[in-house]
Amino acid sequence: MRIGYFLSSEEYTPAELLEQARGAERAGFEALWISDHYHPWVDAQGQSAFVWSTIGALSQVCRLPVTTAVTCPTVRIHPAVIAQAAATSAVLHEGRFVLGVGTGEALNEHIFGDAWPQADVRLEMLEEAVEVIRALWTGDFVNHHGKHYTVEHARIYTRPDTPPPIYVSGFGPKSIELAARIGDGYVSTMPDADMVRRFRDSGGGDKPCQAGFKAAYADSEDEGVRIAYERWPNAGVPGELSQVLPSPRHFEQAAQLVQPEMMKESFVCGRDADAHLEMIDKYAKAGFDEIYVANTGPHWQGLFDLYEREVLPRLR
Repeated sequence: MRIGYFLSSEEYTPAELLEQARGAERAGFEALWISDHYHPWVDAQGQSAFVWSTIGALSQVCRLPVTTAVTCPTVRIHPAVIAQAAATSAVLHEGRFVLGVGTGEALNEHIFGDAWPQADVRLEMLEEAVEVIRALWTGDFVNHHGKHYTVEHARIYTRPDTPPPIYVSGFGPKSIELAARIGDGYVSTMPDADMVRRFRDSGGGDKPCQAGFKAAYADSEDEGVRIAYERWPNAGVPGELSQVLPSPRHFEQAAQLVQPEMMKESFVCGRDADAHLEMIDKYAKAGFDEIYVANTGPHWQGLFDLYEREVLPRLR
């Protein structure tokens, strides 16, 4: 089992993300996730830098493997451009790069005024996008005239020796089955053994399964809850709202239904090493091979110190 750190592009500046990457490597984390957003979920998070610039910079400050968690290659950015961006990232990271993809959220993808497709259509688009990306990674000139995408006389010249793996995010049965069929691995955020089992039984076999959770490091659990509720109240928004709400203000409106105590359901709050180990154990028992923890709030160095001293040694 590999323990990694999750860089939240929605909450921290690019310079802070680079500082966190350095700190994570020093603390003994083994890999990085990084989110890809055009908007933060709520204005309190306050950031949302262009992830591909940050990924390039990460290659110059640490040697940890990097996975996008996750990029949507279907609406906001054409899959031919994602193919080039991911190929360059894999070259810069000397092969330590994984392209994590998913069907995305209206929050980030609606910005050009395009209609936000139904879930089945988004899955169809994702499958075709992955086909386009892999075709371009062969180094051949590609002409593709599909249902959703057109590529004409396109070739990617800067490529790694081996194409990066593509891991696919999935939460419902259809998306998990698609991940098993077209993905080199699976991405989730829920410690759900049934999801992992469906992925493996649907053709995923022994492919890697990644998952992540959030923490709010603080001197006390109550202070951690306060920080989590201030920065990430959207974590308590239920159902499909995360996929269909179009702007941070809509998430802020929906989050009015979320109570501070609800943050304990999805966050590890405070600095109790046993609480962090308990959350990691939930994901490990669900069958995940790689588990990533994200910090929210200003105390990420405290989280790194806690993991270096008490969490990672006990896991190993």
